[in-house]
Order: sequence, then structure tokens, then C-alpha cells
Amino acid sequence: MRVLLALFLLILPAGFGSAAQALKQPNSLALLLELRGAIGPASRDFLLRGLERARSRQATAVILQLDTPGGLDSSMRDIIQAILASPTPVLGYVAPEGARAASAGAYILYACHVAAMAPATNLGAATPVRIGALPLPSRTPADDQANDPAAPKPAETPTVKPAPAPAPTPRGDMERKLVNDARAYMRSLAQRHGRNADWAEQAVTEAASLSAEEALQKKVIDLMAVDTADLLNQANGRQVATVNGQRSLTTAGLTVEILTPDWRNQLLGLIAHPMVAYVLLLIGIYGLFFELSNPGMALPGVLGGIALLLALFALQVLPVNLAGLALLLLGLAFMVGEAFAPSFGVLGLGGIAAFVAGSLLLWDETGPGYEIPLVLILGFALASAVVLMSLTMLLLRQGRRPVVSGAEEMLGATGTVMGEDINRAWVHGESWRIQADTPLQPGDRVRVVNRDGLMLRVQVLDRDQ
Repeated sequence: MRVLLALFLLILPAGFGSAAQALKQPNSLALLLELRGAIGPASRDFLLRGLERARSRQATAVILQLDTPGGLDSSMRDIIQAILASPTPVLGYVAPEGARAASAGAYILYACHVAAMAPATNLGAATPVRIGALPLPSRTPADDQANDPAAPKPAETPTVKPAPAPAPTPRGDMERKLVNDARAYMRSLAQRHGRNADWAEQAVTEAASLSAEEALQKKVIDLMAVDTADLLNQANGRQVATVNGQRSLTTAGLTVEILTPDWRNQLLGLIAHPMVAYVLLLIGIYGLFFELSNPGMALPGVLGGIALLLALFALQVLPVNLAGLALLLLGLAFMVGEAFAPSFGVLGLGGIAAFVAGSLLLWDETGPGYEIPLVLILGFALASAVVLMSLTMLLLRQGRRPVVSGAEEMLGATGTVMGEDINRAWVHGESWRIQADTPLQPGDRVRVVNRDGLMLRVQVLDRDQ
């Protein structure tokens, strides 16, 4: 009996230890997150939620399937920070065939713990884009070294003098800062995961791009896989650096579960585009304007209120320039003021100028897939000008029309003195008490010159008329 009890006490801690170790082991699960289209607030929200879901469910790995032309820099940096801080390894995978990871997508792929591409895909073109979708001119590190007086000069050799190269495109200090910041950022991501850092700089400074085969040869990526199963099998056993230190991947045979966006993320993806948010904002403002101008119409107020709320929901996650928003609203206010208080075009022209300037400055950041066409801005400005000029003309025409109702309408009206009572006259088919400075006779024609309650002050017309 004592022997059995001793054996039980020896086995019990070992059982608890193995159970605890089993609880610590991650599940044999890989979450698949698809990142398609332009990178913005919606994709950022979806990816951050997906990484948190993977952490809470103790997934073995996250497969981030990329097919993107790029997007907003702020959303891209939030995604990269989340990937680098994720305890769950993230396998970046450019797929399916024909997909790309351009611009911001290249940065995200470099940030992943494992970088892979499917055949017939491409990667690169990571040069920063200025507001207005104007690409920055390329500049190589050699250009910066040539312009730096402190840089060491290469030894001169008696070689044949080459043909003069075209002068580099001039670049302002702000543009150079953007490129240098992006180049250092891309290089740091490459160095963290032991990938080709020199080509990473070329992707930024020269907008270089590579196919999947070339990227694998130049060690820009780690793997080339035909599908997710092939990706998991090839990644099995690889050593990756996570936030918790070095880790060996055990990904062979994992169950892949696709995580799809919920309704909130789908709504955010629908409206969180600068162009869509801009249109919704203008529809909301004009809807409320027409509702307040014509109370009781209901439809403009309902549609305007819904559009304005959706626009505000989108604006809270987009990089909005408050000065641009203020100029846009001020321009609309000036154009509305021109409709109600005509100023011979001063308010209208100033409002159109402020409206266009505010629309151009409304967004602090744009990127591939998030551009606002200038034609859209000018079209809204022209349409606003036409509508408000039409309202101005209608108001002016209405002001010149004679009064047809109310007490003022009686002034200038004509009538006939009644035969049985010269103190009363027929005006507009009604019997009114009248008073005149001259004697009245039955049948005289009179004109109303004033009114005091129910008493009309009249003037006798020429009796020969």
C-alpha cells in the first residue's frame, strides 16, 4: 500500500507538469488573413483584430495573404508595428498568381517573419508618394554621397571619361526627408529578418520591382510557394525572430482557418476612402441646406443626415487636415450666403475659391488607391456654383414680382364706390370701408393708398377715366 502511494505521489507532479505544458502549447491552427486592395483604415482594423484573435486563440501562425497596390503610410506603419509586436509568427504571402505587393505592400512583406511569394507575382515600387499622387523623383545613395562635401572621394584613375550623365531631377528638402526616412525604414525591416537590405533601398529610391523568381534569387524573400499548404510545409522548422525571441516554426499540416471581415469592417472599407468620404460630406451638407431652406421636404434632410453621419465616421479614421476642412466649410458658407444675400459675385467667387482650396488640402495623406481626382473636386465646385447662381437668380426674380397676398397686396389696388353707401367700396370683390380727402360719389373709381385695420385710405381717380 505504501509503495502504491509513493508511486502515485511521484506520477502526480509529472502528470500536472505535462498537462500544464500541453496548455502552453499553441493549437495546430493557422489563421489566414487576406489583405486585398488599397491599404487603409479598414485593412488596418481588420489586420489588428486578426492578430489579436490569433494571440487569444494561441494559433501557431498567421498567414497574411497580400495583393495590394499600396495605400496610406499611417495605416501601413500601424500594421507593421502590430506584426513586429505579435507573439504569433506572421507568414507574409503574395498570392494568388498575378498578385502584387507594391508600395506599402512591400514594406509589410518585409516586416513579416517569413516572406513568401507565389509564382507569377511581383514585389517592390516602394517610393513614397506626395499628396496629390505625384511620385517623387528617384535619387540613389550615390547622389547623396556626391552632394556631401564630407564624404570620402574615390581615388582617381586614368580611365576614359564617360559621357556626361543627365542631371538629377531637383528635389526639395521635404521630399528628400521623405525618401531618406522611407529608405531607412525599409532597410531596418530587411536587417531585422536577414533579407537583402541593398535591394530594399533600391525599391524606395529607384522604385525597383522584382518577380517572385528574382526575389528568391536575390534573397529578398525566403520562400516561393504555389499555395498555402506548400507555404506551411516549406516554413516548417525555420527559425524566426519574434517579440518573444527566436522560435522554431512547426507549421507542417496545420489546419488553415480563413478569417473574414465583420460588418463593421466591411462598412469601414466601403466609406473609409477619401473620395467616398468627400462625396458623403458634401451630400450631407447640401441635404441639410435644402431641408433648412424648404422645411417639410423630409427627403433631403433624411439623406443629408445619414450621409453626414457616415462621412463623420469615415473622417475620424482618415488623416484629415483641419485647415482644409475649415476652408471647405467656409467656401460652402460663402456660396450659401451669395444665394441669400447677393453681393454681385464677391461671396460666390470667394466661396468657390475657398471650396477648391479646402478640397485640395482636406487630406494630410494620400497614396496608391486613395487618390482624389482633381476632376471630381472641380466638378463639385462647378455644380455648386451653378446651383447657387440659379438660386440667386430665382430670388432676384422673386423680389421683383408684385405682392399677391397679405396687407401689402391691398396697396395700389383699385375699386368702385358703392351706390347705396359712398363710405364703402368694392375692392377685389369685397366690401371695404373707405375714407378719402375729397368728396366721393357713387360709382367713382378709387385707388387704395393706405390701410388701417379694416379701413382703407383711398384716392379718387379721374372721373373721366
